[in-house]
Amino acid sequence: MIASDTIQVETSFRFETISPSEEVYNLVYVLHGYGQLVRYFKEKFIGTQKPHTLFVFPEGKHRFYLNGVSGRVGASWMTKEWREDDIQFNINALNSLHKKLTTKYSSIKTITVLGFSQGGATAARWIASAGFSCNHFISWASVFPPDVTIVSFEHIAEKTTFVVGKNDEYFPEKTRVEHCDWYKKLGAEIITFDGKHDIHIETLNQLL
Repeated sequence: MIASDTIQVETSFRFETISPSEEVYNLVYVLHGYGQLVRYFKEKFIGTQKPHTLFVFPEGKHRFYLNGVSGRVGASWMTKEWREDDIQFNINALNSLHKKLTTKYSSIKTITVLGFSQGGATAARWIASAGFSCNHFISWASVFPPDVTIVSFEHIAEKTTFVVGKNDEYFPEKTRVEHCDWYKKLGAEIITFDGKHDIHIETLNQLL
């Protein structure tokens, strides 16, 4: 007989931070895109550090070699294989991280969640199911997950912004327009910039 089953095991969830020297009032979660590691991804945000703002960079649990079987490593949040389990793991892990941080920094007043590319879908699912109010959700060059309904989402995020580059290779003009229209249904602010599939520093500073 051939059978497939699962067992529960303990695991860890890696994250890195950029911390202010002052008391923390603002918490900004940043979820990376496909094939990125937080140790490199967070470097894009070092120049955007704001007073009283803690930047937190969780890392997807799937890690793999980007080229062949050695060299540079990247991470992702999920694949099509065992998808529902990965989605639930991400939500549980992010909830645990949030509990840890809000316990440590009881002075937090605002919460922003920025999801870049693949990380945007994970961020949207988390916000839709989490037990806290997100002051600002920033979906950066990301497809809004079809399994999250507008009704379940609109009461959680106080403000939503969709950001995409005019030359983003994953969002050609027709696709970009379609997704902008979809985000408008969420009541989202739409921001475009002259650039590709990447974090645009000037736009990021404007948002934060």
